[in-house]
This record gives sequence, C-alpha cells and structure tokens, in this order.
Amino acid sequence: MKAIEMTTDFQKQLLQGIPEELPSKKTYSKAGNPAPKRKDILSKQEKKLAVQNALRYFPKTWHRELAAEFANELIMYGRIYMHRFKPEYQLYARPISEYPAKTLQAAAIMLMIQNNLDPAVAQHPEELITYGGNGAVFQNWAQYLLTMKYLAEMTEEQTLHIYSGHPMGLFPSSKDAPRVVVTNGMMIPNYSKPDDWEKFNALGVTQYGQMTAGSYMYIGPQGIVHGTAITVMNAFRKVLQKDESPNGKVFLTAGLGGMSGAQPKAGNIAGCITVCAEVNPEAAKKRHQQGWVDELLIDISNLVKRTKEAIAKEEVVSLAYIGNIVEVWEQFYEEEIFVHLGSDQTSLHNPWAGGYYPVGLTFEKANMMMAKNPLEFKKQVQESLRRQINAINKHTAKGTYFFDYGNAFLLEVSRAGGDVMADNNVDFKYPSYVQDILGPMCFDYGFGPFRWVCTSGNPKDLQQTDAIALEAMKKIKTTAPEEIQQQMQDNITWIEEAENNKLVVGSQARILYADTEGRMKIAETFNEAIAKGEITAPIVLGRDHHDVSGTDSPFRETSNIYDGSKFTADMAIHNVIGDSFRGATWVSIHNGGGVGWGEVINGGFGMVLDGSDEASHRLKKMLFFDVNNGISRRSWARNKEALFAIKREMKRTPNLKVTLPNVVEIDILEHLFDK
Repeated sequence: MKAIEMTTDFQKQLLQGIPEELPSKKTYSKAGNPAPKRKDILSKQEKKLAVQNALRYFPKTWHRELAAEFANELIMYGRIYMHRFKPEYQLYARPISEYPAKTLQAAAIMLMIQNNLDPAVAQHPEELITYGGNGAVFQNWAQYLLTMKYLAEMTEEQTLHIYSGHPMGLFPSSKDAPRVVVTNGMMIPNYSKPDDWEKFNALGVTQYGQMTAGSYMYIGPQGIVHGTAITVMNAFRKVLQKDESPNGKVFLTAGLGGMSGAQPKAGNIAGCITVCAEVNPEAAKKRHQQGWVDELLIDISNLVKRTKEAIAKEEVVSLAYIGNIVEVWEQFYEEEIFVHLGSDQTSLHNPWAGGYYPVGLTFEKANMMMAKNPLEFKKQVQESLRRQINAINKHTAKGTYFFDYGNAFLLEVSRAGGDVMADNNVDFKYPSYVQDILGPMCFDYGFGPFRWVCTSGNPKDLQQTDAIALEAMKKIKTTAPEEIQQQMQDNITWIEEAENNKLVVGSQARILYADTEGRMKIAETFNEAIAKGEITAPIVLGRDHHDVSGTDSPFRETSNIYDGSKFTADMAIHNVIGDSFRGATWVSIHNGGGVGWGEVINGGFGMVLDGSDEASHRLKKMLFFDVNNGISRRSWARNKEALFAIKREMKRTPNLKVTLPNVVEIDILEHLFDK
C-alpha cells in the first residue's frame, strides 16, 4: 500500500499524534453514557505517582497545567482519561482508503480501533470503554493518539508492541511478523484480584481489555448474538418436545449493555418471548433505538400484563424492562408466569464497579455508593445476589431451565453465600451454558465465532461475503458427518437470515460459527474474490476470544474440561504464540475478559486478507492451528466430541499428529484408595 497523500484534516491529525500545541481544555460530555466513577483506592502518594505517570506523554512545559487537571480527573472519575486530548473528529470505521498508512495491514488496524471507539458501538466512549463496564481499548486519549501515529508510520518491517493500551514503540521485525502485539492486564498472579485492577489501572500501568475491546475485534452486539441465538435455540431443544415451537415461551434474563445487548435479538431469532431487565435507562434506550429490542417498559405491572398477553398470543417479541431483574424474578413467580429459560448477563465479572446493580437502589444512588462507600455497596450487591438466587430457585423447582451465561453469576452468588451449590458442595447446581450446550455441541467439534469485517465500508461487499459463506457451508454440509449436521444447518439458517435481521452496528461485519474446514474455505474464497475485484477492499478476519482454543476460563469456555486442567492457561498462551508465527496480522493476550480479573486468560488475533498469494498462505497455516490447538487440548481431556473431531482431522491432514488419551475403565479406579 502506498502512502496516502494528506488531503484531509482527519489524516493530518492522525499523523500528528500528540499535538504540537496544547489543546484547549474540554468540557466533559455527560451525553455519552459516562462510565461510573471508580473507587478511591490510591493513597495520596500513589495519586501523585498516577499524575506523574500520566505526564510522561507530554512536554515539560505543559506539566504544571496538566498536573492540576489530571489530579482533578483522578478525584472526579477515579481515573485519568485525559479528556483534553480527545480528538475533534468523529470516531467511526471509515473506508480503509481514508487512513494515512504505509501498509494495508496498519490501515486495517486503525479502522478496527476506531470502530471499537465509535459511540454507536462503545458502551462508554468518553472513557475509551467498549463494553462490559470496563473493557477498554486504551487507558487514555494520549495512548490512542500515539498508537494511531505509530500505525500510520509503520512499515512492513516493523512491529508495534502495546502494553495494556500503552504503545511501547515500533521495533524492527519482518514482513512475516505480526504488525501489532497486544497484551492487557498481564499481572503477576498474586496481583490479580479485583482491587489490584482498580489500583494499577488508576495508576495508569495496566488495563482490563475484556475479550475483544483491547484487541480491537469488537463488532457490536452482533459479535455475541449468534452464539446467544445458538445457545437459546439449543436450550429450548432441551426443554421442549421435538416439534414444539418456542413461540410464546419465556426467556428471562438481564443486561442490555455491550455483549448482553444481543440477548433480545437472539431471542427473536430463536422465536421466543425475551424479557430482559436493564437498570441503566440509556443502555436500554440505545438498544431500542438500534432495533435490538422491540419494546421498552418501565412499570413492572405493565411488564407482567404485556408478558401474559404475549404468552396468550404465542408471540415472538423482546421486552426490555428498565428496572432490576430481581424484581422481575420475584414478580413473575407471584403472578405464576412460567419461565421456560432463565439466565443472567449482567457484568458480574465486575461486580463492585458497575457490573451489577443491587435491588432497592436507584441507578444513580448505586453509582454514588460504589465510589463513596464501596464496602456498603459490596454488602448490598451480595444481599441482592442472594435474593435473586432464592427467586430463581423457586422458578427452577417449577421446571425452569436456568443456565449460567458465562458472566460469573453463579461464582459471585456462591461467594455471596447464596443457595447455588450442588449436594457435593463443589459444583454449582446449575450448569454453565458451555458445559451443557456450546462446549459439547460446538467448541469440542471446532465450531466457534469466526468473524470478518469489510474494510470498504460498503454493504454490497458484506452481502457478497454472506453469499460466499452460505455457498461454502451448504457445500460442506453435503459431506459432513451426522455428528455435526445440526451445527451446520443452524449456521446456514443464520447466514441466510443475517441481512434481514439487521445485525450491523458500526463496521460492515459478520459473525458465523464455523469449524476448521469452514473457516479455511470461507477465508480462501474471500481472498480469491478480493484478488478478482469482486470484493472491493481487504477483509479483516478475527474471532471472539470466546472460542475453541482462545480462552482458558474454568467457569466458562473450559468449564467442560474435567481432567483437572481447566485452571491452567497453557492453551491460550500457545494459541497466541502459535498464531503469531503462522501469519496473524496482530495478536493479543488478556487477563480477565468475560468472567473477571484473575479468573481467565484469553487470546485472539486479527488477519488482513488482501487478495495476495501471501495472504492465502498465511490463512491456511494460521486458521488451521488456531482451531485445532483447542480441539487437541479438549481431546486430551477425554471429551468424546473432541476426540471424534481430532481423529477426523488427522485423517484429512496427514502432517497433523496429536497425542491421544488412552481412556481408563472406571472400575479399575473404584477401590484404589479405599484403605
């Protein structure tokens, strides 16, 4: 890619980085759904250190003025965001040709970063937070400005290394190396508790990247809606008769933020009544305006009435209740509304800083208490969790199927002393959705959230990719074994209806659950179409870290690993290292995404397809490893579905040789330690 001639102010600002002259101080916008104030956790000396750390980005002549300003930000918000340096231009994913970069790969990364900070996509855009309450792209605006400048200057012989949002610099590498390597929150293990995040993030030395925010691969709620739709469809298959329709059946849940905002749309796709509670009015209104939820209700008596009406008419509809989920569970029980499926997708990985709002407090009072009286707030949260699980237990006694949707709900309920443990006092009484559904049905077979972004910004390119993916999936299905026929058909149905479901928010992106064969075939055909000009600009491939081999998470992605290794993180580390030398354009490794700081390690990648032979070579090597690394680990854990998948892959790929387990007969072990 040739350097783009500077013709716009936007391009000039990107190339400038930290401005040469100190910008005027900005008034902090309260219109963009501001993040809650973080707790006051630093000592006086540590606060001085935080300011000192922040001033490193700026010339000494600015320090006196900025020191007072940054100190005030730290007092007001609990973080130094550097609002003065937020750029004046709009943040959104522009066509790739508008980015002033020397390489297509760098321009694509710039596009992805801006998409993650687009106010239509990001949860708290003023604070550079994309989703999950604390999933940050950068810690502050100086980091953003420097990163974009480095990307604009980068050649194909350099790699940008980013430490928790901080661009450490451009280092000589090679054309085959990743253009960017990202780490987020990689703490020494003994410093990976929730308050450690609060402290070291306030100091400006680490950040919580969630799963796809800090690696620039978030594509709006669509990124999770497909997995949620698959989960809800298969959960209904567990509780309904073979030919019984989900129409008029209730799915009750909570959360309408970044990832959880996918739930109403997924319920509509699955064909049920979705009732979703959300305490933040702005989040609920945003999803309603974007068409992701059908109706908003603010009075619980009206919610009860509307739900009963929808049941009677066997409707397919999504209802957002602006209020607390605990009230809904309790009221539905009193009103004898039968809930077929129940879950929760509040951000309980972040329970003390805005991820969960306790019943009995208004949204505003809760935000104030979490900052000013964190001990009382924690007490209220745990009381609310106990009350919520008590109501859920009443429903499940009537036949409700409740599952943990990977947000650490059951874990935090157990820590709060709620009635959630099984009789053995080791396991939870309710399954994780990965244990029951996505693990054995998808991840063990290699199916996971493969995604792509059309960097032209042209909807016609996205339509073309949909057609390519659909044709590939249909062809693969004709020879697919019986074990994966349902998965293939669900994905064919999904891609057939994708455009009609209006899933795009921000970039022209799509997600599809595909296995090794599907991902490689779709990607190769994309690359060929780009080379022929049938797709007008490069495509960025990626995935949610929530996948076959990207994440080691004992309470979610690897919760169906039963050999004792679910608390290890070798797989995620090998995933990132392996992808990096097999052709990834960028790689990332994070602590904490999805279920909480210190609870998980997850890794991801981005890959730019530009129609070249080199891209074809890279995608074949990298996508193959990216999936089969995880299937191999799952097969070693004796998961029968993964054993089937890896044996099938070794027959297709003679150069693949995986260590297989010898399964032990249980009776051999039965009396070994009786004496």
